[in-house]
Amino acid sequence: MINLKQIKNPMPEQDPVVRAGNFKEVAEGYTPQMAINEAMRCLKCRKKPCTKGCPVMVRIPEFVAKVAEGEFEEAYQIISETSALPRICGRVCPQENQCEGYCVQGVNGEPVSIGRLERFVADWHAEHESDCCETVTEAEGCSCGCSGTSADTPHGNCKKVAVVGAGPAGLTCAGDLASKGYDVTVFESLHKPGGVLAYGIPEFRLPKDIVAAEVAKLESRGVKFINNAVIGRSETVDELFEDGYEAVFVGTGAGLPSFMNIPGENLLGVCSANEYLTRINLMKGYLPEYDTPVQKAKRIAVVGGGNVAMDAARCAKRMGAEKVYIVYRRSMDEIPARREEIHHAIEEGIDFQLLRNPVAVIGDENGYVTGLECVEMELGEPDASGRRRPVVKEGSNFVLDVDCVIMAIGTKLNKLILETTENLEANERGGIGTDAGAATNREGVFAGGDAVTGAATVILAMGAGKTAAASIDEYLDK
Repeated sequence: MINLKQIKNPMPEQDPVVRAGNFKEVAEGYTPQMAINEAMRCLKCRKKPCTKGCPVMVRIPEFVAKVAEGEFEEAYQIISETSALPRICGRVCPQENQCEGYCVQGVNGEPVSIGRLERFVADWHAEHESDCCETVTEAEGCSCGCSGTSADTPHGNCKKVAVVGAGPAGLTCAGDLASKGYDVTVFESLHKPGGVLAYGIPEFRLPKDIVAAEVAKLESRGVKFINNAVIGRSETVDELFEDGYEAVFVGTGAGLPSFMNIPGENLLGVCSANEYLTRINLMKGYLPEYDTPVQKAKRIAVVGGGNVAMDAARCAKRMGAEKVYIVYRRSMDEIPARREEIHHAIEEGIDFQLLRNPVAVIGDENGYVTGLECVEMELGEPDASGRRRPVVKEGSNFVLDVDCVIMAIGTKLNKLILETTENLEANERGGIGTDAGAATNREGVFAGGDAVTGAATVILAMGAGKTAAASIDEYLDK
């Protein structure tokens, strides 16, 4: 007999056929009763294993218990004590590999939908925050993190901190430092804050008004944003210190595209997923009222198997492509994208060409893409990552009929800060070298997120920003 308590309460979603033609959010969120029902599945484990999987250490059992009681604002307060971006994390974090991966319910059934509950709570608060702040006076300040007047800061100081990069690491670091009373300025190279949240993740997974709202909250708490500022070009880290900043956090991410270096990659119709997604997401290329040029091919191959590949493929479908392939050299068991994203892609008609690897891009006499030559693969012994190594099947070459190829095979570290900051040391991965507290070898310079580790997840970058903020506070409070 099935134990119904072990089955997740499903989240309403747009119909796959409908959503493949629009950029509206796919998941529509829990209703209050759905959230309560899901929260009641929590077993209230004494050792609280789910918290072990959270990089920012949200007190998960406590907030879930409040949801089960219908106390949604109290649940939000618990989450926001440690998480600066709950509306974002609830949507894009790989919970299945983090908090939900430790959930005891998952041993014999399905884990509690912690991410969906976090999303519900954060959305509920956003919808009702004006109600919770109505009675707040200027003297009291507002505890909810909204635009209400803040109370006196803990330090009451005017020490200036520069944050380089307005992605998840930088936003988290800036928010934590603002809460501790520092005068924080965030320098962003693009024309809008958000980093990968703004340029990389599509509207149908993360609506951009949510990112803008989170930035607005930081601004209401005194954080200043300077856009179109490429630190390392317009100004160096050393010059920031000359300007009066007493500490600098570098959270510049890892946004340089990677290519396979195969014949034909310079043909017209080949692009990186970084460029493709930036044009669509940050530059609003999916909206007819914007003039942003975006490739609108009929048959598109996306090379790669991560979340970025899924995002690019699903965007291509929504941009009008008749056929979209995911070309990935391993099997479905090894594919690194989130299970939810793979499931949604399959529902939307994306064709998964698994155990296939490109060897050349084919073009016509005018230099335009006409096909992608691939070889079939088979899995051999595990490689250094623990995944079985793909091996070419000799003589298995074939050509996919496509007129566009999008490379989504990972990103490289941007070394501009390393190259323009005197004596700043790199780590073994080529990123900025730091200790466990995010401090670099340069006094007063801290770093975290993808700029240190290489491409990772939003929540890991947030955890790094949180660690750095605590270290900067300790450094400046001596």
